[in-house]
Amino acid sequence: MSIVMTGGGTGGHLAIIKAVKEQIHNSKLIYIGSSIGQDKSWFGDDEQFSEKYFMDTRGVVNQGILGKVKSLWLLAKATTSAYRILKAVDAKVVFCVGGFSAAPTSIAAIIARVPLVIHEQNAAVGSLNKILRKYSSSFISSYDDNSPIKSYPIKNEFFELSRARVGGVKTIFFAGGSQGAKAINSLALELAPWLREQNIDIIHQAGEKNIEFVQKEYEKQNIKATVFGFTNDMAGVMSGADFAIARSGASTLWELSANGLPALYIPYPYAASDHQYYNAQFLVKQDIAWIMREDEMDINAIKNIILDKKEIKTRSQKLLKSIASDGSKKIASLLESYSTKG
Repeated sequence: MSIVMTGGGTGGHLAIIKAVKEQIHNSKLIYIGSSIGQDKSWFGDDEQFSEKYFMDTRGVVNQGILGKVKSLWLLAKATTSAYRILKAVDAKVVFCVGGFSAAPTSIAAIIARVPLVIHEQNAAVGSLNKILRKYSSSFISSYDDNSPIKSYPIKNEFFELSRARVGGVKTIFFAGGSQGAKAINSLALELAPWLREQNIDIIHQAGEKNIEFVQKEYEKQNIKATVFGFTNDMAGVMSGADFAIARSGASTLWELSANGLPALYIPYPYAASDHQYYNAQFLVKQDIAWIMREDEMDINAIKNIILDKKEIKTRSQKLLKSIASDGSKKIASLLESYSTKG
């Protein structure tokens, strides 16, 4: 009897699997993903999964006719393979986090009549999850009032290192993701001289490909800044900052919230269904975050936000109450309840 986890392609999806699987202790875990994307780099050497499968699949969206035909052919082949795997490992439940990696195994679960539990990370439901939702045994979303579990699954370290920001902004964190964000990089460099005047230190996730360029730009301005691309200690980085300017991918948004770190979100304008904008709006409507469109960034308004000690403190305190730390455990318990049946 086993729990099968599937989905990914990008870190936002895979972070959910990582957080949940670490709370599962009494069930055999199987991972089925794609050979394309980040799946293999995340879980290829993960010993918690007793078996791992990386199939030749790719997305169907944003492709020409020939590309779509090839993708659908690969999907059909992978679905057949996934069906055989589900039968061979005696799968009791499939946990889907969306993304093109999830399609074959999720479809196979429906055909094989294996319960399908879906976690939707974003406020705007992804294309695959929209289709699969009606076939699922449970549909989990922190944005959905009808969700059986509302807490977002985040690693405990973000809660353990959380704190209320009560003394004004001494350090700012520009979070462009491991791939970087051109708009946030440019904004950081533009704000840097003013931040130095305010004695505000800079931590900048510029993206692996942009580290050298961004470091040189800071050096030209004779400004000291901590610049990096990727880190395994994101909780520690966040804990060291008092304010963030970030993209609003789901994992980043909820990790910042768990850490109590107030943020101005600048959504990636080309995200599918504009989901980053709606993710941020979910917090903005609760008056616990700020948002600006990339083409509407206002430097003076941003400076005023950073200098507003009272509002930074208030929103930080509210953030700490906005998300419970039991999301991963609750989802893990739900999955294990299936694995112990019959």
